[in-house]
Amino acid sequence: MIKKILIANRGEIAVRIIRTCKELGIKTVAIYSTADKSSLHVELADEAYCVGGPRPEDSYLNIPAILSAAEISNVDAIHPGYGFLAENPSFAEIVEACGYIFIGPSYKAIELMGNKINARKLAKELGIPVVPGFEHIKTLEEARKVANEIGYPILIKAACGGGGRGIKIVYEEKDLENTLNIAMKEAKNAFGSEEIFIEKYIEEPKHIEVQILGDLHGKIIALGERECSLQRRHQKLLEEAPSPFVNENLREKLYKYAKKIASHINYHTLGTVEFIVDKNKNPYFIEMNTRVQVEHPVTEMVIDEDLIAWQILTAMGEKITIEDKIPYGHAIEFRINAEDPFKNFMPAIGKIEKLVLPGGYNTRVDTHIYQGYEIPPYYDSMLAKIIVKGKNRKEALKRGFRALNELKIEGKNIKTTKELFLKLYNFKEFLNGNYHTKFLEKNLEKILLN
Repeated sequence: MIKKILIANRGEIAVRIIRTCKELGIKTVAIYSTADKSSLHVELADEAYCVGGPRPEDSYLNIPAILSAAEISNVDAIHPGYGFLAENPSFAEIVEACGYIFIGPSYKAIELMGNKINARKLAKELGIPVVPGFEHIKTLEEARKVANEIGYPILIKAACGGGGRGIKIVYEEKDLENTLNIAMKEAKNAFGSEEIFIEKYIEEPKHIEVQILGDLHGKIIALGERECSLQRRHQKLLEEAPSPFVNENLREKLYKYAKKIASHINYHTLGTVEFIVDKNKNPYFIEMNTRVQVEHPVTEMVIDEDLIAWQILTAMGEKITIEDKIPYGHAIEFRINAEDPFKNFMPAIGKIEKLVLPGGYNTRVDTHIYQGYEIPPYYDSMLAKIIVKGKNRKEALKRGFRALNELKIEGKNIKTTKELFLKLYNFKEFLNGNYHTKFLEKNLEKILLN
């Protein structure tokens, strides 16, 4: 039994985990940086400990300080949330070596799937389609040869990348050398490794992911797919479940591939297997995220299950008592970021002087903000997630429009992505679900001026 959990994270995901823990009768311990002393997760937890200064490397990435807080508070388990240390295999290994339960997969699974080259090789070995390309590119000559073989445009991707980072598109050979150098340098700075690989760039694909859940007894289930194609610079802004693009045949394929790769690595806990899908509904494996996703609430809304609860229960050794699920109804998640869409998404931080959060039937808000909250400049810009559900996509869109109009986050210099989402409602491609991963970037100016 787990009686007390330390949450090695901040913001809305820390609040989300605390709420489920309270419902399960589990005590919670929050950690916080000096910049987050007044954050909501600190208020809601049973105990809270400062682990360092405002910079992530001094606090939320400070493994010795986090483990010290775990020891002082005498916890049984540590939940990493998403981001920060959630996909750090060394952290997972150290947590377990110190005698705590890591609420996530084994460090070996994190290590294997965290390297996109290794994950890609495994998928190929299992007969799962991957985008044409080559691994272990080290020189310009190798890159040029590969690009000529598969044809431009190409994607240069960091082997250890994540969260949409470490990806560069090359349309013509004249841009290859400079882009390759930039990509390798960025990969080294961001992920500690300049290892990259090259894939054929598929024009205007859909980004579809499958939510999976495994237990320590070898059972793996699939809990629906999510549409994540509305992106900016490979960063997701809006997610839907189910995907308006996916039919029964494609869903069956995606479930089979996702469960196959998870079963092969003896995966347990929550995880997400991600694919891009071309216009002809051909899926290609791209990566596996070995953690809870930001967008997990849209899945919860259409399968009526608490995924965080299942994550904790499976970590305790309990068996999964549900089967594969097909989404029921339709849910949409809007990420409300502290960014100004009209100024190239420039961060817009400050004190929240007025806050009105939407409510009503089938409307959910996951957030850590409150009136008077000071938005810190050190972390991810996401302030809230508005999740709505309808009997179908049309109803969910109407409910989303109403909820967005209710939302008010006001203060000096504060701008959010709310205005962008409202303007999307003027575009039939969005209303019809006919958008792709480049839709926003190709139409942003037109959307904002509409």
